[in-house]
Amino acid sequence: MLSLLWLVVNGTVFPVANIFALRERLMQFSGVLAIGAMSAAMILAIRPRWPEARLGGLDKMYRLHKWLGIGVLGLAVFHWLWSEGPKWAVGAGLLTRPARGPRAEITDPVLQTLRSFRGTAEEVGLWAFYALVVLLLIALVKKIPYRWFRYSHRLIALAYLALAFHAVILLDYAMWMTPLGVVLAVLTLAGAYAAVLSLVGRIGAARRVTGQIAEMRNYPGVHSLETVIELGQGWQGHKAGQFAFATSDRIEGAHPYTIASAWDPANPKVTFISKELGDHTTGLVDRLKVGQKITVEGPYGCFTFDDGLPHQIWVGAGIGITPFIARLKDMAAHSPMQACPEIDLFHTTREVDEDALERLAQDARAANVRLHVLIDDRDGRLSAEHIRRTVPGWRGASLWFCGPIKFGAALRADFAAEGMAVDHRFHQELFEMR
Repeated sequence: MLSLLWLVVNGTVFPVANIFALRERLMQFSGVLAIGAMSAAMILAIRPRWPEARLGGLDKMYRLHKWLGIGVLGLAVFHWLWSEGPKWAVGAGLLTRPARGPRAEITDPVLQTLRSFRGTAEEVGLWAFYALVVLLLIALVKKIPYRWFRYSHRLIALAYLALAFHAVILLDYAMWMTPLGVVLAVLTLAGAYAAVLSLVGRIGAARRVTGQIAEMRNYPGVHSLETVIELGQGWQGHKAGQFAFATSDRIEGAHPYTIASAWDPANPKVTFISKELGDHTTGLVDRLKVGQKITVEGPYGCFTFDDGLPHQIWVGAGIGITPFIARLKDMAAHSPMQACPEIDLFHTTREVDEDALERLAQDARAANVRLHVLIDDRDGRLSAEHIRRTVPGWRGASLWFCGPIKFGAALRADFAAEGMAVDHRFHQELFEMR
């Protein structure tokens, strides 16, 4: 959209007069795209409600946020190279800077004010660019611990405010009086609001409630912990398949967990099942205690099984079984009053805990769902071919997957090759917040 508006206003990106005219035009164009993309990323970072359903859930919003960040990194480097490259060429004697004619007198007081800040904006923008590159690289390197990422990522809001100042001062003044300038102004103001909200720690504040741990069940065979949290006032309810952020340690911050329980307004509780997969969840069973205060924020997500088809195939790989447990409990509680589709649930796992598997089997029976459990060492790994062989009517079904992202991508590709309309019938929770 910004590129189209640029072309409408300017007619072209590439003047042919000389390299310095090209430099000026490309710096303006790349700067517009960079601050626009970064503003959009900042807006998505505060988890607004209105785009969530349109983008398919908060997980899809964060995927877009991530790729906007990657795009900003590329655009910022491109912008910086065009800023510095010609200067290096002049210093090396490869280019000659064109002579400047007399400058027109500036009578517009607004333009005079903006020009007075030009040197400051250039210096601030340069250092903000260096900081942004470092902070975005920290965000993209997943080996860096989450707690470091969490605090460093918040500093991006400061870098954004500095770059917004840089953009406002250095954008061609005439641009602000065009449709491009209006759109850019709205984006920048919204991005600045999001940055301030992030800096003061108010992201998601309206959706937070305080609760306390009511029950804990450990499943050592699968290295998983089930935590039941009794919620205080303010929770608006949730659908099976959604997730929430839970904070048990202010220093560690909020972590996302899929909700593994149905919603009952008469008994306001949520259940989370966490698996020892990282530095936070490992040892959680020893750090949490019954009665401990927990802050819960949400719910989020659109993985809610609402497709209206008469047959569904569910695939829960490992800890990816969690949203299906919530849906099983919801169906068991409401099945006499509502029509439910025919369902085949596949649970594939490397690890075995008999107590956990028996509870899953009980939930499946109560919801009248066909359960297919595959243990890797006993049954081999689940494949798309196995699913199609087990469910002959798969062509008329939708497939809901939660588990490792690469496994989900492989299943999606396989079913697409067999003719499934995966864009409409293959649903996958991208439970990756970074």
